[in-house]
Amino acid sequence: MRRVVFNQKGGVGKSTITSNLAAIAASQGRSVLVIDLDCQGNTTRYLLGEAADDERTGSAEFFAQTLKFSVREHDNSEFISETPWQNLHLMAASPELDELHGKLESRYKIYKLREALQRLDGHYDEIWIDTPPALNFYTRSALIAAQGCLIPFDCDDFSRRALYGLLEAVDEIRADHAPELRVEGIVVNQFQARASLPQRTVQELLDEGLPVLQPYLSSSVKVKESHELSRPMIHLDPRHKLTQEFIALYESLGS
Repeated sequence: MRRVVFNQKGGVGKSTITSNLAAIAASQGRSVLVIDLDCQGNTTRYLLGEAADDERTGSAEFFAQTLKFSVREHDNSEFISETPWQNLHLMAASPELDELHGKLESRYKIYKLREALQRLDGHYDEIWIDTPPALNFYTRSALIAAQGCLIPFDCDDFSRRALYGLLEAVDEIRADHAPELRVEGIVVNQFQARASLPQRTVQELLDEGLPVLQPYLSSSVKVKESHELSRPMIHLDPRHKLTQEFIALYESLGS
């Protein structure tokens, strides 16, 4: 299963959701690859910690080699690193992704990621892709390569209005490029159960028949500690309420 976590809005928890769901899958014995396509590299740092500064290969190097003709097909494992967590591997991000963007777009390398991941299907049970906060070349490549799409959602009116555009963008890419792609659901993040606005906003999505996943992910200071320590919640505090919500969310996906 190849999944992409996508939202054009920054700060909605894409990296947190990607990393934690992938870490849970790996902790349950599944072979998992995470691909970080955001030049900010939040997922890379979350999963590697300080070792992210020494990482010399990853998604930028993968895309760079697509710009060069070679009779020898590259082994995609060259661009993949181990993480400290068993069964969890990473194609790391770097700032070079931003430098490559224009060349990749002009040379129309939009299908290269899908081709590479299809060749890796036999090596991994699950592939998770974290995307930049923009509908750019990397995000389109990820959507074309994926089979399932999760959309993180902050409980505010701006996010709700933007949601329809996101769903339309996924529908367009599915129609034009990726018949396998489907929206698996909307992931409600930073949910405050005692506040009226989040409850009302989520209820409006449900009333419209949108695929809102449960459980909702609670707002918690613990996740910030998780970021600081570069330890996904399942490895930091398996019994924490938020960890249990991540586990239930992962199991609801039916991998």
